[in-house]
Amino acid sequence: MIREALGVNITAREDEVRLKGDQGAVRIARGVLERLAERAKQDQEVSREQVLHLIADETDRQRAGSGRGRNTDQGGGAWSGPINVYSAGRAVRPRTANQELYLEAIRTHDLVFGIGPAGTGKTYLAVAAAIHLLRSDQVRKVILARPAVEAGEKLGFLPGDLEAKVNPYLRPLFDALNDMMDYGTIRRFMETDVVEVVPLAFMRGRTLNNAIIILDEAQNTTRGQMQMFLTRMGQGSKMIVTGDVTQIDLPDPSQSGLIDAARRLSRVSGVAFVNLDRTDIVRHALVQRIVDAYGGEKGA
Repeated sequence: MIREALGVNITAREDEVRLKGDQGAVRIARGVLERLAERAKQDQEVSREQVLHLIADETDRQRAGSGRGRNTDQGGGAWSGPINVYSAGRAVRPRTANQELYLEAIRTHDLVFGIGPAGTGKTYLAVAAAIHLLRSDQVRKVILARPAVEAGEKLGFLPGDLEAKVNPYLRPLFDALNDMMDYGTIRRFMETDVVEVVPLAFMRGRTLNNAIIILDEAQNTTRGQMQMFLTRMGQGSKMIVTGDVTQIDLPDPSQSGLIDAARRLSRVSGVAFVNLDRTDIVRHALVQRIVDAYGGEKGA
């Protein structure tokens, strides 16, 4: 649980525990382990929920005690070495050369566009980088946004409250989070607004400081929506925009905000564009063949 929540490597041999990872995360993990050791000496049983509370308490205590802030320049910070994020017990790593370029662009640029077909890891790696930056105390918030555009289907009236209505559109972002973080941690982060998963329309009027903001399915934004989103960036923030220009669900595909942004910003300093292709598809082997079979046609 400590490994998943903080992104540190932990090995235990006999009476020795070794921690490896970002300095701040290691310091928090050590504090948690020391507090668990004290409870063990008193023969106290510790529940899963209590461990999560210890992690949260120790994180707050370490941050308050050290007074360590985030980067004060324009960018949302970078990192050295691989990201410390795990899925099903395995480290999340780029698996192709283009994916390595994509993560490197995220590390070194404040605004990154990841463009490519389904299954190339655009959203997954962006979410992994966001979790890493959050755990290493380089950003205060992770915001995941998506335009609520129907993919060729008329869903009609959706029952329930606002959260229930937009949840189907945001489900892919929740799936990526659930792969890399414990459910209890996700719930705690969302309850405290450390992690937000919101429809794009909810971004209007906000200024987002010390955050990493991901816009998924950006091909389905209008030009105005894209401009609105990009101008939300505040001090100490990073933005990652992902999309697939072969899957535009707008009535007029030529009005896609992603295509327009690529044209306007391709030569703007501080903005990186990374194009992924069929060779970067890391889903089931059939996905690559399906993409080939459909070519440039609009798909699901």
